[in-house]
Amino acid sequence: MVNNVCVLGAGSTKYGKLSQSIIELGLDAAKGAIDSAGITPKDIQAGYISNVFGVADKQVHMAPVLMSNLGIPHVPGLTIESACGSGSVMFREAYANVAAGFYDCVLGVGVEKVTHTGTTLSTTLFSYCSDFFYEGGNGASFPGLFASIARAYLNKYKATEEDLAYVAIKNHENGLLNPKAHIRKSITVDDVLNSPVVASPLKVYDCCPFSDGASAVILCTEEFAKKIGNDYVRVIGSGRGGSPAAVQSREDITTIPSTIIAANQAYKMAGVTPKDIDFAEVHDCFTIAEIIDIEDLGFFKKGTGGVAAREGITKRTGEIPINPSGGLKSKGHPIGATGIGQVVEVYEQFTGKAGERSVKDAEIALTHNFGATGASAAVHVFQKV
Repeated sequence: MVNNVCVLGAGSTKYGKLSQSIIELGLDAAKGAIDSAGITPKDIQAGYISNVFGVADKQVHMAPVLMSNLGIPHVPGLTIESACGSGSVMFREAYANVAAGFYDCVLGVGVEKVTHTGTTLSTTLFSYCSDFFYEGGNGASFPGLFASIARAYLNKYKATEEDLAYVAIKNHENGLLNPKAHIRKSITVDDVLNSPVVASPLKVYDCCPFSDGASAVILCTEEFAKKIGNDYVRVIGSGRGGSPAAVQSREDITTIPSTIIAANQAYKMAGVTPKDIDFAEVHDCFTIAEIIDIEDLGFFKKGTGGVAAREGITKRTGEIPINPSGGLKSKGHPIGATGIGQVVEVYEQFTGKAGERSVKDAEIALTHNFGATGASAAVHVFQKV
């Protein structure tokens, strides 16, 4: 028998340049999730931690340290890395273990601390997430790789740099309503187009920031959630996919195969189609990424994602709101925490805790998070109870 799995609680620190240690950030988010769920640490039977650059804060064997600081040192912990997609991959593993009946209640914490290392070292660390032999080791940074993807997309579909700008503007508008967002600033098309070029055609405002931060959730069986009696959200679909690690190995760099594979698995498990999704949190590390994501997820035909952004279809009050949290672009991108932060947003939306950024009448939501240039991806579908 497969258990129905729920998100019973969620917690998050602010995202940004933070002074706390990586363990302090993880504990803050974990305690928020535990309190939100209405449980105690003693109810937790396993801990799952997503992190990429713990070495930058001198802590790599992180799960046992977090479990010990929560007062449950004998509870098993596992730290998972999958580049920028670590959070969603970790969520998938935690979900699978609860669904399989190994545990009734587990803690999932995503955490990252990287801004203190400075731009040169943090950029170097990020490059290790690429296929380093072909890409990072030859100077192909992620801005450069996504710039190549963006240029190919603009040429193939006759899209414009303004289309990219509308993605940034929309996500900044949403971020203004998120008190925990890293960048809370309204911007215009001219602001985006006139910002410094990072890797043409991408400019500063096309790129997400490096962020510190942590997010956490409590996953449990629906039976456990009902026993506790607090609000919860059902996880009804889960999928994972892969792509060739190096961009050069792909037949078409204007699509991300791992996203399509993961989404199809999640839709099939949930018994829904893209048309049933009321809002989505997607991986917008760069503005071009969001446009490709929403096409690969089936919300729009290939080549029309930029038009959708320009016409306001993906705004918080549009037909299919994308990234009501502000996304990576505005909310921030603490690598190991990002995928879990998306789940926190879904939990807050469905339990009446999203405040001004609430998506009206939402019942079904999707999260999408990938690693590197999409070498790995996970998609999850959630249902309001």
